[in-house]
Amino acid sequence: MARTRTRHDLNAEERKAIPESAYAFPRLRKEPINDASHVRNAIARFDQVREASDDERSEAFRRIRRAADRYGVEMTATRWQELGKPTPTMKTSTKAHTPTKAERAAISRGDASRDVLYAEARRRDIKGRSGMSKAELQRALRKG
Repeated sequence: MARTRTRHDLNAEERKAIPESAYAFPRLRKEPINDASHVRNAIARFDQVREASDDERSEAFRRIRRAADRYGVEMTATRWQELGKPTPTMKTSTKAHTPTKAERAAISRGDASRDVLYAEARRRDIKGRSGMSKAELQRALRKG
């Protein structure tokens, strides 16, 4: 069965056209960071990159942090060793996370983290939530 291509998938030609400077790991040409969706993906998959030295990981972390700032992606990690690790709001089960009283208050005040907003969007089964920015999740939760 053929995989449906999303707007964030890159084919071989598109990947070749990206300059090395737009990758978290330029030598390996791994983890493009050319838009918000790819930055979030690079954060999530950071620990899956093989054949990278600690120096390359440190530089990749700096590149990802700059790209996260540029595209408005929330990044809570302060060191590269934290990237790709599950956050407190990530669950291994398919059961939706029920927000705590503090999280519900933060959502209603508008100062919840993207992870908390995402967990609430998942609980409410908001479609397209994985590709949404923090602001898009806030708007979707207000509508729904």
